[in-house]
Amino acid sequence: MAVPKVNEMLLQDLEEMGFPRSQATRALYYSGNKNLEDAIHWTIDHENDPDIDVMPLVDVDIDIDSPQSFPITEEIRIKAQKLREQEHKKKEEEQKRLEREREKERIEAGKRLLEAKRIAEENARQRNLALRKAEKEEEKKARENVLQKLQQDKINRRSKHESILPIDGLANVRSSATTIEQQDKNPKPVSTIEKVDYLRECLRSLKRKHQAEHGRVRKAFETLSIYVGNVVKNPNEEKYRKIRLSNPLFQERVASLNGGVEFLELCGFERTGDFLYLPHEKCDIALLNSAGAVMNSAITNPFFGLLST
Repeated sequence: MAVPKVNEMLLQDLEEMGFPRSQATRALYYSGNKNLEDAIHWTIDHENDPDIDVMPLVDVDIDIDSPQSFPITEEIRIKAQKLREQEHKKKEEEQKRLEREREKERIEAGKRLLEAKRIAEENARQRNLALRKAEKEEEKKARENVLQKLQQDKINRRSKHESILPIDGLANVRSSATTIEQQDKNPKPVSTIEKVDYLRECLRSLKRKHQAEHGRVRKAFETLSIYVGNVVKNPNEEKYRKIRLSNPLFQERVASLNGGVEFLELCGFERTGDFLYLPHEKCDIALLNSAGAVMNSAITNPFFGLLST
């Protein structure tokens, strides 16, 4: 395949009039290489062809015998100018269309970015709410424990002064003590502790049993927080819901402390052969978020577990 040979003088005239070389070559070739007028009329008739600006290729070169150039009349110049204006207008419209599409894409990208930011802020807000709620519950339980200790101290002090009370007063104290004993023998039924309470008590127990190993306890809490956080972020990824029990790092940081494995089991993990596995259908994101909040409180609150009985 080769570019067809056309009348060089006519080709030069067309190029001087503003036609691209490929378009002028195509027009001359398909109009018979006769004159400028036929070439221009051919271009007008085929201006919407998809390959109008593609250089034509042919199997056999055409020899051009007549080197004569067709005289350029005013009418031809007007037609050529019209073609150039149409081509320029078409290019401007195409450029505007591309700009509109790019602007539309920028707007859509901005909307997606704002939505992603909104979701991230909402998730952060929910985590903060869960954290504040857990901290308030921890503070409430700590105050209740303090009040119980104060009440017990009050009872103990009252018992110490029993020997110096008048007989009637001593009888009243003994009567009160009898009433307390009767109440102790008939305790009210204890309500069922929710899973979050079990999680919190599990961490308290772990901290109490390893009071002298603050570094190991903190490392265990941080590791458990990572396990739980990975599942919350990637609930559909099985690798985050599967922990090898024989993993040296897991053994050192979690399994070697009383309560480490139990905490994960309370989160839904199950012992399956050599693994702790959390089935997808048992993946409770709300519970895991609460577990993360409890864990954060255990890491950041220096009094976590110290007032627990």
